[in-house]
Amino acid sequence: MSDSSRGELVEEFIISTGLISVQIVYAIYAVFLSHLLTIGLHPLFLVIYGSLVTSLILAPFAFLFEKSKWPQKLNALLLLQFVMLALGGVTFQGLMLLGIKNTSPAIASAMPNLAPGLIFIIAWCFKLEKVDPKCIYSKAKIMGTLVCLAGAVSMNLLQYSPLSPSMTTPDSVFLYNNFSNQVMGTGRIFGSLYLLAAIFIVSCTMVLQARTMGDFPAPMSLCVATSFIGSILTVALQLIQEGKLSSGLPSLTINTLLSYTILAGIVNGLSIAFQAWCVKKRGPVLVSMFSPVGTVCSVIVSGLTLGEPITIGSVAGMFIMFTGLYVVLWAKKREGYNLLDEDDRVLGIHDTEKPLLS
Repeated sequence: MSDSSRGELVEEFIISTGLISVQIVYAIYAVFLSHLLTIGLHPLFLVIYGSLVTSLILAPFAFLFEKSKWPQKLNALLLLQFVMLALGGVTFQGLMLLGIKNTSPAIASAMPNLAPGLIFIIAWCFKLEKVDPKCIYSKAKIMGTLVCLAGAVSMNLLQYSPLSPSMTTPDSVFLYNNFSNQVMGTGRIFGSLYLLAAIFIVSCTMVLQARTMGDFPAPMSLCVATSFIGSILTVALQLIQEGKLSSGLPSLTINTLLSYTILAGIVNGLSIAFQAWCVKKRGPVLVSMFSPVGTVCSVIVSGLTLGEPITIGSVAGMFIMFTGLYVVLWAKKREGYNLLDEDDRVLGIHDTEKPLLS
């Protein structure tokens, strides 16, 4: 095996395991956020300080490792892209937090599985992805995306169907009824709408991010800039809405405040920077296809910590989503984003209009 092939395999392993790890961390973090929002912490507070700490934590690393990649001059178009990415990022975070507050971590983690279909459509509209009905890889991408979407919808609709007779015990019935009453009313409807809006926004943002990385190939630096801009935009929003900056919890101590914000900054900063690097390497569609992993982890963690029942819908949805995931991953690998043998490279066996990032 040549050094280049070995390096590609190592990169492939890092991308795959890293994206899975990001989803696991996000799932645990979503359950933690659900607890914070339940006790009254303001969603905008989390967005403001989380984004600010993210930019502060990543700034030194961006300067050390990516300064050589910075363009000598920032043009107006690139600055506009920064602002649009920042606006999309904080809007996504705010809507997701509202969705988690009104539904549950499991449902909130399931909804991002709709992103691959939206990203695929948006990328195709901007000629970043080509759909050729005669190409087997195009067919596989379409079928895999549809299967993944079907799994996400199934999990959302069938989330509260008991899995086994053990759910009929008094304690399980109490937990199930209490949880169902919380999420099955009007709050769940609005929460689902918040989540749908968030997924549409993040789908557009990921496609724009792929474009921006072509002109600004520094993922950590991009994260620093957009997080800082996003924090400023969210401060302005809360001042307009409430006339002051508020955490929503008057009893919140400085130490607790620092702990929450540093945790949010580390999680968001490292995850966003790594995903941005993966987008540059493999494109937004592939990165988004790992979101089912977060759904599975969220269901498990929610069941262990919040008493949320594991249901037939959850299990069926997970299986369907993973089926779609691996179909799309296979198609993406064969079309040229992942490893291709030398003959395939010469013959050009892939169906992209052009690489998302060259």
